[in-house]
Amino acid sequence: MSSAEPSKRLFFALACTPALRGAISQWRRGLQPRSGRPVAAENFHLTLAFLGAVPVSQIDAICAAVSQMPVTGKSLTVYLDSLQVWPRSNILVLQAQDPPLALGQLVYALEQALLPLGLLLGPHEFRAHLTLSRDYRAVVPEAIEPAEFLLRADHFVLYESHKGRYRALATWSL
Repeated sequence: MSSAEPSKRLFFALACTPALRGAISQWRRGLQPRSGRPVAAENFHLTLAFLGAVPVSQIDAICAAVSQMPVTGKSLTVYLDSLQVWPRSNILVLQAQDPPLALGQLVYALEQALLPLGLLLGPHEFRAHLTLSRDYRAVVPEAIEPAEFLLRADHFVLYESHKGRYRALATWSL
């Protein structure tokens, strides 16, 4: 990609409903974390694949490739039940201790669809999570109530990240 070519920071994710965002936000307030920058509730999502800076000219090809993926016709339910700190990334996350097999299959299908376009999703193992706070440099805070959140999704989204805001560019049914 030439430095003159415009790009967008892109990622695929499962969106949270407004009700789930509100419930997680309220629960997070009870943690009273003493570190980090809380992620805005309207940005809560479960990342499937982070693409990073992608040339604008490649977005149509990405959408076309993903549109060719086989779909199951079934919704996904992810149980977010573990509060963790990821020290390497300095983030506080809600994590799925036992993510459904279908979630891993969706991530793999995305990886395979994007591979012919030269988009590699990185060497990191996929971990189903929702980021609560960035720049977090403390121990896992005490939770008064256990983490027990169900993220139900019947679609996934290609988002653009721009100045701390996420904008949906395209949506696909599961």
